[in-house]
Amino acid sequence: MDRITLRGLAVRGHHGVFAHEREEGQTFVVDLSLGLDTAPAAAGDDLTRTVHYGVLAEQVAAVVSGEPVDLIETLAQRIADTCLGHAEVEEVEVTVHKPEAPVSVPFDDVAVTITRRRP
Repeated sequence: MDRITLRGLAVRGHHGVFAHEREEGQTFVVDLSLGLDTAPAAAGDDLTRTVHYGVLAEQVAAVVSGEPVDLIETLAQRIADTCLGHAEVEEVEVTVHKPEAPVSVPFDDVAVTITRRRP
């Protein structure tokens, strides 16, 4: 399976279990790796036979900036569902980073990674 990867999509969202996270918001960073067959698109040099990653980036940004959820696990699932909404995508790996997570000890990053496949 071929891969299309989008890394470092940074979007402000209002996700978290604490009131200040919902009110103030913070930046979330999303990495995507899409599994699909790119051969049909490459054979005809045809954008309509693959995933337009610019459009997908806008859709994922809308999910992150949209309706708040408590858990980044839930956010990752919503993003995966959005990616799998593209008929060409057979599987997706989504990582949601929460670099400003309310953790009381020094840390570099908190992230959740999920992999979802079309049934």
